[in-house]
Order: sequence, then structure tokens, then C-alpha cells
Amino acid sequence: MREGCWQGWPCGVGEKAPDFTLKDESGKPVKLSSFQGLFGAKPVVLYFYPADGTPGCTKQAQALKDSFSAFKKAGAVVLGVSGDDVNSHAAFKSKLGLPYTLLADEGNKVRQMYGVPKDLLGLLEGRQTYVIGKDGTVKLVYNNQFQVETHVDQALKALAA
Repeated sequence: MREGCWQGWPCGVGEKAPDFTLKDESGKPVKLSSFQGLFGAKPVVLYFYPADGTPGCTKQAQALKDSFSAFKKAGAVVLGVSGDDVNSHAAFKSKLGLPYTLLADEGNKVRQMYGVPKDLLGLLEGRQTYVIGKDGTVKLVYNNQFQVETHVDQALKALAA
């Protein structure tokens, strides 16, 4: 087993999740490793989605919002990541009333770091969800482009395990 994920290689269960810093919808930097450590460590549900405002992404964001209390009860932080910019994320979050953070991965560098595959013959950015434990290791990798609600169910199961 590799010791962590490598750019271009899919990030797998049991591997150390790559650390990164991206700006949230308000422009504030968010560092993944800030949720790890001895004090106040939290699991992270990190979900990559193609774009703000598209039908599938809106449905997925809404499903996560509807289950947010269950994620909160599990002590988890939810972070949504797409290549859209900060302003797009701010508008999307406001329109849907999302209670969790959206991160701007302009240039898709973090997406590439995690090895998130493209879907639909390489035409669309992929939709992939990771559950990262308090210790920074990947507990779940789940990819389903079209059944967006299943990401919520799979993430909650991984958090409960």
C-alpha cells in the first residue's frame, strides 16, 4: 500500500488524505489538516462535484443539506469542492441555504491531487465523495455520477463504522 495519495493516482481507503488549502465561499483559506490533530479532531466528508447550479449538483447539495444534522451528530465537517470560483460558490450557497462550506478549486489542482476521475467520456468533472477520519486517513471513496443521494447514505455509513 502507498503511504498517501499521489497526483494522478486515485486516493484509496487506508491512505493518508493529501493536505491542501483552498478558499471558501467567503474567500477565507481552509486547510484540510486543521480538522485533524489531538484536540478537536473531526472526520471530514469531502465531496467533489462538477459545477455550481447544475441539476445534479443542486440535488446533491440539497441532499447533503437535508442530512446535515446527521453529519453534525456524527461530529463531521462537510466540505464541497468544485472548480468554480469563490463568487460562484457564495451565490450557490446563498441560493440553497447550505449550512456547510464550499471550496474553490480553480484549476482543479486538488481534484487532480485526489485522482478524481472524469465522467461521461471525459467530458464532465467527476463526482466523488471521501470520508476522511480524524487521523487523516481515507475511510471511504465513493463515486456515482448519477445517483447523487447515495453519496449521503454511503458517507453516513462510513462515519458510523
